[in-house]
Amino acid sequence: MANWWHWNPAEGTSEGGFAVIGVGRFGTAVCRELCDAGRDVLAIDNNQRAVDELRQVDPSIQARVVDCTDEEALREAGVLDVSTVVVAMSEPIEASVTATLIAKDSEGSRVRQVIARATSDLHMKMLQRVGADRVVFPSKMQGKRLGMELVRPNLLDRLRLDDRNAIEEIRVPESFVGQSLRELNMRKNYDVSVLAAGPDNALKVNPPATHVLQSGQLLVVMGTTTDLAKLPGR
Repeated sequence: MANWWHWNPAEGTSEGGFAVIGVGRFGTAVCRELCDAGRDVLAIDNNQRAVDELRQVDPSIQARVVDCTDEEALREAGVLDVSTVVVAMSEPIEASVTATLIAKDSEGSRVRQVIARATSDLHMKMLQRVGADRVVFPSKMQGKRLGMELVRPNLLDRLRLDDRNAIEEIRVPESFVGQSLRELNMRKNYDVSVLAAGPDNALKVNPPATHVLQSGQLLVVMGTTTDLAKLPGR
């Protein structure tokens, strides 16, 4: 494993990289999904055993023991140099709130969004008050799904058909806007099938090849999860 404290955010994703604070089951699922998508992830936890277990799950994930309530420790680790921080731990509550505040409010922080995990409505309100851009509840959103959304912001919904295939509802990617389905030829270029397209609540099933995709509209596509992941994420 590379010495991850030498990690350079400029070498990460075009979005500026990801950090995951807390590597329990939820945080580990987020890390794995991001890594599977080829993203560089900084994973930290204050528990050595949790970090060791994460390394056993996926040695490619760069992980280190860091006190998430220590601003200088987070800065030295590189957490404040990424654009997206996922505060994946829920307890103790004061630790998750402090980590969120540090990521959002520290001098010189490059963090553009913080997604924090909450266990109650009160916890959610506390996280929002210290600057969390989004709060998620593990019972409503699993770590794998959150990681998928971070990689593909235009993904709205997914229906799993089997171990290989799925149907996805996505927002029309920017690079597709103004082009017809014939011009895009998604079956040939992406190996996926277009099932429906159009505005919200007015989708046209089996749209004609002449259908021109518009900004903000929806696409419903079917294919293998591998091929679907190759579609533009924005």
